[in-house]
Amino acid sequence: MGILERRLRQKEEVRTSILQAAWQLVLEEGWQALSIRKIADAIEYSVPVIYTHFENKDAILQEFTRDGFKLLTEDIIRQRDSQVDPSHQLEAIAQGYWDFAFAHKEYYQLMFGLGIPACEQVNQVAEMKQFSNVLISVIQTAISTSNKPQVDAFLKFHTYWSILHGLVSIQMIDSQSIINPWSQLVLKDAIDGFIKALEG
Repeated sequence: MGILERRLRQKEEVRTSILQAAWQLVLEEGWQALSIRKIADAIEYSVPVIYTHFENKDAILQEFTRDGFKLLTEDIIRQRDSQVDPSHQLEAIAQGYWDFAFAHKEYYQLMFGLGIPACEQVNQVAEMKQFSNVLISVIQTAISTSNKPQVDAFLKFHTYWSILHGLVSIQMIDSQSIINPWSQLVLKDAIDGFIKALEG
C-alpha cells in the first residue's frame, strides 16, 4: 500500500471514529450534550483534528440526518413493496414510519427536532428528497385510481406526513419509554380516514 493510500485510509478511519464516538455520546447523554470537545476527548484527539474532518458540530449532525433518512427510506420502501394496492401501501408505510420512529428514537429526534423540514432543506439533502419522493409516488398512484384524480398530490403528501409526524411526536412527548397501545388505534384511524378521503 502506497503512502497516499495509507493516508487516505487513516483519514477515513479517524472520520469513522469521530462519528462512532459522537453516536455513543448521543446514546448515553442525548443530542443536547453533544460537543466537539466531548468527541475529541472520547477519541483522544485534539479538537483541531475534529475540525479537519467536519467543519463544525452541525456538519456531524447533518451526517447523522442523512443516515437517518437513508434508513427510514429503506424501511418504507420495504413496507411499500410488501403490498400491491396503493391504499394498502399507504397503510404499510404509515406503520413502517411509526416503527422506525420508536426503534430509532435518536435518529428521529434529530431528523425532526424542529418539525418537518422546510422544502428548501429537503431539496438540499438527497436522502430527504428520496424519502419524500417515495411517499409522493405512492400518493400519486392512489390519486390516479381514485374518484378525485384532480387532487393535488403535493398537498396530500404534506397532509399524510403531518399526520404521521404529529402522532409520533405526541407519543414521544406523552411517554418516556412506554408506547401507549391506544396510539396504534389512533394511527390506524387517522390513516384510514386519510385514505378514504383520498379515494373519494
